[in-house]
Amino acid sequence: MVSEWREVTIGELVEIFDGPHATPPKTNDGPVFLGISNLAQGRLDLSSAKHLSEDDHRRWTRRVEPKAGDVVFSYETRLGEAARIPSDLRCCLGRRMGLLRARPGEVNDRFLLYAYLGPRFQEILRSRTVHGSTVDRIPLIDMPGFPIEVPADIEEQRAIAHILGTLDDKVELNRRMNETLEAMVRALFKSWFVDFDPVRAKAEGRDPGLVRPLADLFPARLADTELGEIPEGWVVAPFRAVLRPRMERSGDADLPEYSATMDGLFPRDSRFKKQLSRSHSQNKRIMAGDLVFGLSRRVINFGLMRAPAGAVSPVYEVFSVDATRCDPELLEQSFRVNMQSHLSILRPGAREGQPIDREFLLSKLTLIPDSRVQDGFLRVSAPFKERMRSLHDESLALAALRDALLPKLISGELRVKAADGIVQELA
Repeated sequence: MVSEWREVTIGELVEIFDGPHATPPKTNDGPVFLGISNLAQGRLDLSSAKHLSEDDHRRWTRRVEPKAGDVVFSYETRLGEAARIPSDLRCCLGRRMGLLRARPGEVNDRFLLYAYLGPRFQEILRSRTVHGSTVDRIPLIDMPGFPIEVPADIEEQRAIAHILGTLDDKVELNRRMNETLEAMVRALFKSWFVDFDPVRAKAEGRDPGLVRPLADLFPARLADTELGEIPEGWVVAPFRAVLRPRMERSGDADLPEYSATMDGLFPRDSRFKKQLSRSHSQNKRIMAGDLVFGLSRRVINFGLMRAPAGAVSPVYEVFSVDATRCDPELLEQSFRVNMQSHLSILRPGAREGQPIDREFLLSKLTLIPDSRVQDGFLRVSAPFKERMRSLHDESLALAALRDALLPKLISGELRVKAADGIVQELA
């Protein structure tokens, strides 16, 4: 399938909408309030999404309500980022967010996303960016006149979108599978180390629902402590008993830079930002097995370092874990389950981007389970973790393939038939 490519203005293909210039109160559930932080390499990341009430949703969608197929983008700060609205999402636009709605018959909405992310239109965005004293921005009033190249035949647009979308769909499926596996591991952790279900069952003369070797590791009684009832023989201690501050700076080491989020610790996305060839001299070096904490919107973001070595900015606190007392993987689960209840109250006046209060964290009490029970949990959860790592690695490979194919397909350098063969071999 080969058709003529044409240069048009993006305003000929889409309607362009601006989001509200304010922020409503957040709620624990309800429609999603989309912010620029939810845009991640051409996809929506809703792992830390904010919500708003139904009344505020009606007010915030008077100008436009995002619907399936719309492309949302950032027009300030994280310029170049965009994502497509899925069919099952009720949401509104946040500040600094714009929306592209495909004109019927002019452009395929999924192709539109990939054309936006393609190198030619990214260069247009960079060349039309207004550089301010505080933030850079795309002038929305001028955006309808921005040039963009598309195949004249909308069927070829669909074919290109299908190839790239197949890879994205597989990445999304892997993400959801990993989310389910993680929930299963977290539920097991909560049963054993928060609710103490096996101990309570044995204390009441019930079957703990575990194979004999595992069941024998749990005591049959609970004891009163400063943290309330815990299994007999387990230990209560401050975090300083298992965490050691790591203060080593990365210096001039050529290390990848990492960022802590509520979902873990990940390499910083450098695709739409200036990439540093070496870590900043003040960045803290982190090693495999270290825990990293940062402050964002008055809650603690944290992650466990699984890669051999990396670096984070000085605003993060880095701790090595005494694995002889508590395994890092187990401690990670403990923070994920208990973090908000134990650590959400920070020092007065704490602001986003500041370090957490190290001494506050180290003084908090934590439960240290029997080492044999820790080992049992790690053995039981190991197949889940291995499957999650496998899916994660597969997703990285698929995402890399999509990023390699996208500029070639969007420019017409690679034809649909050749790219489709590559994808079919992997699907």
